[in-house]
Amino acid sequence: MGEGDANPSGTTPAQDPERQPGSEGLSHIETGQDGSTHARMVDVGAKAVTPRSAVARAVVEFPEGLLGGLLAGEGPKGPIEEVARVAGVLAAKRTGDLVPMCHPLGLDVVEIAFEDLGGDVLEVRCRTACQGRTGVEMEAMTGAAVAALTVYDMTKAASKGIRIGAVELLEKTGGKSGTWRRSEDDRSA
Repeated sequence: MGEGDANPSGTTPAQDPERQPGSEGLSHIETGQDGSTHARMVDVGAKAVTPRSAVARAVVEFPEGLLGGLLAGEGPKGPIEEVARVAGVLAAKRTGDLVPMCHPLGLDVVEIAFEDLGGDVLEVRCRTACQGRTGVEMEAMTGAAVAALTVYDMTKAASKGIRIGAVELLEKTGGKSGTWRRSEDDRSA
């Protein structure tokens, strides 16, 4: 039965009160009557619209002595921050098109920021927020990741040794699970 197909009770699988999540209780896995499992997009239609926000980061590591000049606009493709910022914003807005089980969201804000952490390490942060029925963590991580990929693209002619390190969620607010923050001790270097 497809997601839009009606079952004998007249409901879609996502609305069917008899439908059981996968054997592990995961919300994105559905178990069929024959015991087979398949992925599904969770029905969030009955959830309340609440404020949601998330902050994620990606870390870009450069060979020694390279980052300062690149941030000063001396990169092979020109200033990197504005191009990477626009790429990150566009990617966050298109997360539902890129990640199969993500719901398309009308984001109220996407902010991309860059910070030189010293030691030729650039942190790319993405903050997302909306009023919605599902969280915006994936949008924040997608924005940070694509902004970091764009930094790499803008600077790869200067060195093939540039590396994108951690892409990680730093915090999220809203929804049933409330607020979560990654501790400083749990962050990747």
